[in-house]
Amino acid sequence: MADLLCGAGIGWRPEIAGVVADLPALRFCEVIAEALAPTTPPRGVAELRERGVAVVPHGVRLSLGGAEPVEAARVTHLAACAAAVGAPLVSEHVSFVRAGGHEAGHLLPLPRTREALGVLTANVRRTQAELDVPLALEPIAGLFDWPEDEFSEPDFLTELLERTGTLLLLDVANVHANAVNRGQDARAVIDRMPLDRVAYLHMAGGSERDGLYHDTHTDPVPDAVMALLEHTVSRMPAPPAVMLERDGRYPPAAELRAEFTAVARSAGHPQPRESGSAGERVAP
Repeated sequence: MADLLCGAGIGWRPEIAGVVADLPALRFCEVIAEALAPTTPPRGVAELRERGVAVVPHGVRLSLGGAEPVEAARVTHLAACAAAVGAPLVSEHVSFVRAGGHEAGHLLPLPRTREALGVLTANVRRTQAELDVPLALEPIAGLFDWPEDEFSEPDFLTELLERTGTLLLLDVANVHANAVNRGQDARAVIDRMPLDRVAYLHMAGGSERDGLYHDTHTDPVPDAVMALLEHTVSRMPAPPAVMLERDGRYPPAAELRAEFTAVARSAGHPQPRESGSAGERVAP
């Protein structure tokens, strides 16, 4: 999948736009599709695009796993975002966010059943029909499994990708979170994933609280997730594109750059030596 994305990327957020613009060897960034106006992309995103940094719209509201058909206007918006930034692909989640007209406000896990797989497949195909670029799907971190599950997560994803021809956005931190909360071996889960379909990887921080691991995106990437990234990369024929996610409690700029560099190097992408003051703050 190296012809779509390569190297190291980061989730673009307005609060860290200045730091993102100065990251060493940045190859791509991801923007939340629902926060992007196709006619007027944020100046920082447009400037990155002009520099040759690939921009990937990342959807969070399609509700591909919902029982209702995906809303046409949401799909149209995602397609418009992709066209506006010249995206090589777009991504969304294997989840649902609404049911019966009610919005959950969170990405919710699907029951891994044949019926749910059929509904998900139909919604993915409806989405693909309007997109001019490939679609990558991200399995989420969930605090529970549905009792009626008929597939393991790797088998469910493999079947979904085979039915739809989509790619996999594999969030290594989500695999870690799910393994901790379900009492599984994260490396064994990775080994069963359809790694030949990976478009890119996500990395994010989290923390343990009340006996559960929470995928917060506001904490540093823990050592265990970094080690799982190295294991994942070792199972792949070439270093995959990898992206750092941060969504709040942003650290000083030097710390954010150091975390980006550490993720890139762990995925096999050498980076320039870090510079700058450790006390420098992130600036928009």
